[in-house]
Amino acid sequence: MTERQPAEGKREKDRPWLMRTYAGHSTAEASNELYRRNLAKGQTGLSVAFDLPTQTGYDSDHILARGEVGRVGVPVAHLGDMRRLFQDIPLEQMNTSMTINATAMWLLALYQVVAEEQGADITKLQGTTQNDIVKEYLSRGTHVFPPGPSLRLTTDMIAYTVSHIPKWNPINICSYHLQEAGATPVQEIAYAMSTAIAVLDAVRDSGQVPAEKFGDVVARISFFVNAGVRFIEEMCKMRAFGRIWDQVTRERYGIENPKQRRFRYGVQVNSLGLTEAQPENNVQRIVLEMLAVTLSKDARARAVQLPAWNEALGLPRPWDQQWSLRIQQVLAHESDLLEYEDIFEGSHVIESKVSKLVEESLAEIERIQEMGGAMAAVESGYLKSQLVSSHAERRARIESGQEKIIGVNIFETTEPNPLTADLDTAIQTVDPAVEARVIAGLQHWRDTRYQPPFNHPRPCKALEKLKEAAKGTANLMEATLECARAGVTTGEWAGALREVFGEFRAPTGVSSAPVAVPAEEGSAMSEVRRKVDLTAKDLGVGKLRFLVGKPGLDGHSNGAEQIAVRARDAGFEVVYQGIRLTPEQIVDAALAEDVHAVGLSILSGSHAQLVPDVLERLRVAGATDIPVIAGGIIPNGDAEQLRAAGVAAVFTPKDFDITGIIGRIVDEIRKANKLDPLEVPA
Repeated sequence: MTERQPAEGKREKDRPWLMRTYAGHSTAEASNELYRRNLAKGQTGLSVAFDLPTQTGYDSDHILARGEVGRVGVPVAHLGDMRRLFQDIPLEQMNTSMTINATAMWLLALYQVVAEEQGADITKLQGTTQNDIVKEYLSRGTHVFPPGPSLRLTTDMIAYTVSHIPKWNPINICSYHLQEAGATPVQEIAYAMSTAIAVLDAVRDSGQVPAEKFGDVVARISFFVNAGVRFIEEMCKMRAFGRIWDQVTRERYGIENPKQRRFRYGVQVNSLGLTEAQPENNVQRIVLEMLAVTLSKDARARAVQLPAWNEALGLPRPWDQQWSLRIQQVLAHESDLLEYEDIFEGSHVIESKVSKLVEESLAEIERIQEMGGAMAAVESGYLKSQLVSSHAERRARIESGQEKIIGVNIFETTEPNPLTADLDTAIQTVDPAVEARVIAGLQHWRDTRYQPPFNHPRPCKALEKLKEAAKGTANLMEATLECARAGVTTGEWAGALREVFGEFRAPTGVSSAPVAVPAEEGSAMSEVRRKVDLTAKDLGVGKLRFLVGKPGLDGHSNGAEQIAVRARDAGFEVVYQGIRLTPEQIVDAALAEDVHAVGLSILSGSHAQLVPDVLERLRVAGATDIPVIAGGIIPNGDAEQLRAAGVAAVFTPKDFDITGIIGRIVDEIRKANKLDPLEVPA
C-alpha cells in the first residue's frame, strides 16, 4: 500500500466539468433572479428550461397552453421576454444550454439578438441548443412539424452557427429521453447515433457547408446522455459511445483530426428511477449515477446537471437545486478524482462489456440504415414500438420483483421522513395567478411593440418573408432573425411555419407493442382479465372500452402508453390518440367511442385546471356514469381536490403496479354503473 503523494508531487488537477442546474419557471423575471442566485453559488453554466407552450410553438394565450404557462419552465414569447430572462447576465461570458427542440431556431435567434443588444461579439457566444427532434417523436413529445421540415430547420441552424457563431453547439443529440422511454443501453447508443448520422448526412447533402469545413460541423455536434443507476453498464456505455462516434466520423465522413472526432457530451442523470416512496434514497441514486459519468477520465462528461431528490414529488425548490449542485462541487473540489489518469484503463471486465455494447449497437445502427435511416424508422413506427416494448418489459420486471427498487418493491418499511413531513412545503408550487399575468404581458407586448422605446417594425412583413423562405430552399435562420427583431411572438413564428410545413402526429407505438405480462393461470393479470370479461358481460357489451387521454401540452407519454398497453392486454378495447389534446377533444372522443372509463395522464402540473374541465364537460353531456381516473406527478393536496371534484381515483409514481391499477379501473367502472363488487377468489 503506497502512501498518499505529497501535494507538490501530484499531477495538475483536471479542470472540472461545467456544473449546471436545469432551471426556469413562472416568468422571465423570476427565472432571471434564480439564475443570478445560482451563478453566485458557484454554478458555472446556465441550463434553461422553457415551458411547454414555448417548446411547442404556442403563445401563452393559446387554448392548448391553458394550465401549462410557466409550469415546467419559463415562458418566452418574444424578444422582450428574452431580454428580461438574461438581464444583468453578460452573455458573451456565459455558457448557456437551452433545452429547446422544435422551436430551437427561434430561441437561438432571440438569444443572439439580446446578445447583440448587450454589445456582445456573437462569434464568442458559447452554449448549446438541444435541437434534437427525433427523440421528441419518440419520447418527449414537443415536436411540431413533420420529420422532413424539422430536419431542414436543424440543418439550417447548424450551417448558420458554423459560419456565424462558431463556438455554439447547434445540436445536442439527446439519448437522455430515450432511456426515460425505456431504451436499453444498446438502443440508446444506436438510436442517438442514427440521429447523428441523419443530421450529418443532411448537412453534407444540403451543400451549405464547404467540404473543407465539414470537420468544424462534426466538432460542434454534442450529445446529451442519461446515466442510470447500473453503474458499470452506464460507464461502459459512455466508453462505447465514444468509440462508435470516433469510428463513424472517421469512416463515414472522413474526419482525420482526432480533436474534431472527440465525443463531447453532457449529462442529466436519470429521473425515471427517482422514487416518490422514500424519496431520500434518491440522493444516493443521484450520486452513483453521477459517478458513472465522471470517474472514467477517458469518457468523462463535459457538463453535468443533476435532478433534485424530490423531483418525483413535484417542482424542486431553490434549496433542493442547491443540494444537487453541492453534490457535484464536493466530488470535484474535495475528492482526488481529478488528479489521476483513467482508473479503468486495462480492466478486462470493462473492455469486454464495452466491446459487447459496441458490437450490438453497430448491428442495430446497420438495421436502421437498411430501413432508410432514423427519419424513416420514426415514420414507420419502428423506433417507437421498440421503446414501448422495452419499457413494458422493464415495468414487468419491477412488478414481479425481478428488478428491485429500494422502498418500492423491497425494504418498504420506513421511519417517518422529516424531509416530507409537510408535503406541501417539500416542493415549490407555481402561483396560479402567474398565467394570467403572463397572458396580460403578452397582450401588452402585441399592442405596444411598434411604439417607443422599442419601435419594432410591423411583424407581418417579417412573417411573410419567413413563409416565402420556407416555401423555397433558403436558409431559414436569417428570416427568423428578422422576425425576432420585428417583435414577432413564438406563436406567430411557429404558426407561419405550420402554414407551410403542416403538423405531425407521431406514432404511439401502443398497437404494435408485444404482450409484456401474459395472463397465466392464477396470476394477477389472469384475475384482472376475468374481472374485465365479467364486467363487459354484466354491461351487455362485447368489450369494455377505455380512453387514455393526454390533455394539454405535456408530451411525456411513457406512463400513458404503459397503461394503454396493459389495459389492452387485460382485455380492454383501448382508445389512445396520442398527445396534445384539448379537454373538448377528449370528451368528444369519449362520447363518440362510447367508452366506459377515461384515464387522464399529466406530468406537467396542469392537472388542477385540465382534469376538472374534462369532468365538467362530461357532466354537461350527461355522461356522469363514465369514471375519470387521473395519473401523474400530483401532490397530495391536489389529489384530494381532484377527488372532491369527482375524480374516481388518482395514481402517482408510487403506484408502480400497473396490473393492479387496471383492476382498480374495472372496480370504478362497476361502481359507476351500480354493479355489485366482484368477489376476489380465495
